[in-house]
Amino acid sequence: MSPVPISCTRCGSPLPAGIFNTENAEDCPSCGARTRIDVFPALFRGIGPAPAAQGVSGEMEASCFFHEGKKAVVPCEGCGRFLCSLCDIDFDGRHLCPHCVEVGKTKGTLANIETQRVLYDNVALFIAVVPLLACYFFTFVTAPIALYVAIRYWNAPSSIIARTKARAVAAIALACLQIVVWGMILVRAVA
Repeated sequence: MSPVPISCTRCGSPLPAGIFNTENAEDCPSCGARTRIDVFPALFRGIGPAPAAQGVSGEMEASCFFHEGKKAVVPCEGCGRFLCSLCDIDFDGRHLCPHCVEVGKTKGTLANIETQRVLYDNVALFIAVVPLLACYFFTFVTAPIALYVAIRYWNAPSSIIARTKARAVAAIALACLQIVVWGMILVRAVA
């Protein structure tokens, strides 16, 4: 695992890890600017599942920005703060701190944050029940639609709270019953 790239403050090009933690200032390979970079070992540590947050064991260990006594395991890829295993949020392959996730959510820069979810089982049940209460004639159109929605989105993610498929099953049963009744009405009308 390569460390988070550190860029030259003058030209912005990534600096090689060989010039980190040296006693003297080194030249940037791109622009020649003299720079000295001291980084904590957490920058080079492989990222993987960590046990519960550990305490800082030595002077050369970085501590978490949010938990002073906890050992840093990874830097935030948004702001560079060192994070313990409690604060590290693995978001779509990136490691972010809670603050960067909140800012990304607020500004809309994190594309994969889901702020709302359609509960298709509720939609299907609504489409199947409401026409029964308003006017049965509309069920000629809404029953197939309710059946389609319930079957099409059977495996769609539901809410964060665990839910059963009872609403979808009820929508399918009610829609099928309505279709059967309409079939019987049409058969009698033709005969």
